[in-house]
Order: sequence, then structure tokens, then C-alpha cells
Amino acid sequence: MSENQRNLEAGLLLNKNRNDINECRITVAVLFSTFVSVCGSFCFGCAAGYSSVAQTGIINDLGLSVAEYSMFGSIMTFGGMFGAIFSGKVADLIGRKGTMWFAQVFCIGGWLAIAFAQDTIWLDAGRFSTGFAVGLFSYVIPVYIAEITPKHVRGAFVFANQLMQSCGLSLYYVIGNFVHWRNLALIGLIPCILQVVTLFFIPESPRLLLESRALYRLKQNLNSHGLNAYADLLV
Repeated sequence: MSENQRNLEAGLLLNKNRNDINECRITVAVLFSTFVSVCGSFCFGCAAGYSSVAQTGIINDLGLSVAEYSMFGSIMTFGGMFGAIFSGKVADLIGRKGTMWFAQVFCIGGWLAIAFAQDTIWLDAGRFSTGFAVGLFSYVIPVYIAEITPKHVRGAFVFANQLMQSCGLSLYYVIGNFVHWRNLALIGLIPCILQVVTLFFIPESPRLLLESRALYRLKQNLNSHGLNAYADLLV
């Protein structure tokens, strides 16, 4: 048997072992990366639950009508629609981690606008901003978790996304009964800042990196064969 054949056989055996379910370990890195990503899910839940518990305080302090507060409560869904529309493209352009950072810019800005708002303009702007972040989170978090976890536990890990949304929602329903609405908005900053800091310590999605590298190699190959027009079509 030639040396090349032995190398090929060794490679096949290695791939077989890697695909063996018993070899797919749940590492500390996978657990930590999942925890960091679902901090965004927790932000999602907090934002969703905020308008219900803050209604009485905001109406009394700022003198809003029922119609004005209804706009404040519902405008988050419009922000979410815009965020969802652009989420896939953004996640491919700047990466999964980059998208979570990008979303937190809007989430943090939104919470600050709400916390220090003196009129409906700032309230609505902040609510729309948090909604835009939620729209981005709704796509990028489950995708990131699915791309970093072993296939035999992927469903269980992606479930953490919905679990943390429910936890954020439940927390705000509980503490919203005795925390002032401005302080409640500032509390919403805690998971945002936690994710911004801890994102530095987790890897980018390996699948995204592999796809980006494969695309780069394909473009180089087309260019080297004079097929520049086809290479330019690959975006």
C-alpha cells in the first residue's frame, strides 16, 4: 500500500471517529458559548414583558393617554419586523458574534432612551430600538447555538433560547410590581452589558468561518482561471 493510500485511509478513519456520537463531547466552551448567546434571549424576554408592568407608572408620571401608551407598547413589534428582515444578511456579513454585538447597540440605546425619557418621542424611539434588537436576536441566537453544538444535543441546547426568553419575561412580571419603571429599564441593561463583555471570550461560528473560507477559495479559483465575471457574482 502506498503512502498516499495510507494517508487517505487514516483520514477516513479520523472522520469516522469524529462523526461517532460517542466522540461528540459537550465541552465547557460549548456550554459557555451557549450561555453567552442566550443572554440575548434573556434581553428579548425582558423587553417583551416591560410594557405590561410599566404601564401604570409611565402613564401617571408622563401623563400619557391610553392611545399613546398603546403605541409605546406595540411599536416594539414594528422594530422586531425590521430587525428580522435584515437579520439573515447582517449575520452573514458581520458574523454571528458581530450581529449579537450590533443588536446590543440598539438594545442598550433603547433601554437608556426609555429610562431617561421625558416624552413619548423618546419612549417610542427606545421601544422601537429594543424591538429592532429583538428581531436580530430571534434569528442569530438559535442559528449560532445550532452551529456550535454537537448534533445529538442540538435540540436541547437550542431550547435554551426559548427558556431564557421565558425567564426574562417572568422576571419582569415579578419585579415590575415593586420596581419603578425607570429603574426597571436600567435593570434591563444588566444582561445586555454581560453579553457585550463575554462575547469577547467565545468563538465565531465554525460553520460560518468554513463557509467564508470555502467561498474565498472558490473566488480565487475562478479568478485564476480567468472567470472574473463569475467570481464577481459571488457575494
